[in-house]
Amino acid sequence: MNMSSDNNRTHSGTVIPLFEPEIRGNEYKYVKECLDTNWVSSVGSYVDRFEHDLASYVGQEHAVATASGTAALHTALIVAGVEPEDEVLVSTLSFIAPANAVRYVGAWPVFIDAEPEYWQMDSQMVVDFLEKKCTWKNSELRNSTTGRRIKAVVPVHILGHPVDIDPVIRIAKKFGLIVIEDAAEALGVKYSGKMVGSLGDISCLSFNGNKIITTGGGGMILTNHEQWSHRARQLTTQAKDDPVEYIHSEIGYNYRLSNILAAVGCAQLEQIDDYINLKRRIAGRYTEAFSNVPGIYPMGERNDMFCTYWMYTVLVDESETGIASRDLMKVLGENDIQARPLWQPLHLSRAHGQPKTGCAVAEMIYEKALSLPCSVGLTEKDQQRVIETVLGTLGQ
Repeated sequence: MNMSSDNNRTHSGTVIPLFEPEIRGNEYKYVKECLDTNWVSSVGSYVDRFEHDLASYVGQEHAVATASGTAALHTALIVAGVEPEDEVLVSTLSFIAPANAVRYVGAWPVFIDAEPEYWQMDSQMVVDFLEKKCTWKNSELRNSTTGRRIKAVVPVHILGHPVDIDPVIRIAKKFGLIVIEDAAEALGVKYSGKMVGSLGDISCLSFNGNKIITTGGGGMILTNHEQWSHRARQLTTQAKDDPVEYIHSEIGYNYRLSNILAAVGCAQLEQIDDYINLKRRIAGRYTEAFSNVPGIYPMGERNDMFCTYWMYTVLVDESETGIASRDLMKVLGENDIQARPLWQPLHLSRAHGQPKTGCAVAEMIYEKALSLPCSVGLTEKDQQRVIETVLGTLGQ
C-alpha cells in the first residue's frame, strides 16, 4: 500500500510517500506455496506458523490471528469480560480503533490525556482517576460521577514508543482491572528490557499496510491466559462449537486471518530486526538534522526504553518557526513529499459524543504534530530531500 497520492505529483513527478511496505524476502515464495496447495483461506500451516512465531517473538504463550487490529481489540475486550455499560480507560491521543472497539461491546471509553514528553497515555492521570474519581464498593470499582463499573485499561503505545506502563499495571492489579495493550504501532518496542505486548493481561497487534511488518491487513491477539486464547479462537471463527456439526451457542465473528496473508506475515517477521534497525537509523538522521532548529521538536526516546520510531513525528511550534504544522505539510506536499498530522484526540471526536475538555496536552500535540516520510526503504537521498525542504521552508 503506497500512501502517496496523485494530487501530490506537482513538481518532480516522484512522490516521497509517508510510508510504504517493504517487500523483499520470502513473501512471493510463501504465497505461491499457498496457491499451489490450495490452502488460501483461514486454515493452513502459515496461520499456525505466524501465530507461533509472533507469540515467541513477543514473549507470550498464545496467539490468535485476526482479520484486523480492530477485530483483535474487539475480541480481546470480550474475552477479558468487558460488558455493556462498563467503562474502559483509553488513550485519547490514538487512532480511533480502540475507542470504537469499546463501543462495539456496549461499554464506554474514558479518555486519558497524553503526557508532554513522549506523548503517550499519562500514567499518573490513570492512577489519579482510579484513586480519586472512583469508588470501591462491593468488590467493584465504579466511576463516582457515572456510577458505571470500571473494568479495563487500554494503554495505546503510539508511534513506536511505549507507554510508561508499570504504574498502570500496579493500579490495575490493586483494583482488579484488566490491562489490554494496544501495541498496533509498537511491535518490537521494549519497555525496561521487556517486549511491549507481553506486559498486560492481553495485547493486540495490527499488520495494516503502514505497520512495521504487514500482511496487507490483519491483526493478532496475544496472551498468557490459555482459556482466553481458546475463547478468542472460537469467537473469531463464528463461535462454532463442534468441529463437524454447525452448532453455535453464542454470537461469533468472521475475524480470522487467511493463510495467504499469514504467509506474507511470516516472511515479513523474518525481516523485523533489520526493519527496526533501518527505522532507528532514519529516526537518528532526522533527529540530528532538526536537533538545533528553533521550533522543531523531534520525538524523543526515554533512556530505559527501546523505540522503533514507527511513524517519525515532530512538533512544529508556529511561534518559533513562523509556520503552522498544517502549512508546513502543505509546502511539503507541493514539493512531492507526503506528511500527515496525528489523529484528532478522541475526546474531541463527535463519533464518541459531544466534544469534551480536560486533555490539553493531547490537544497541543494534535495542533503541532507532523509525521514525516519514514518507510523502511526510505533512501538517504530521499530523506535528505525531506530534511532540506523542511529547513529551506524555515529559512535554515
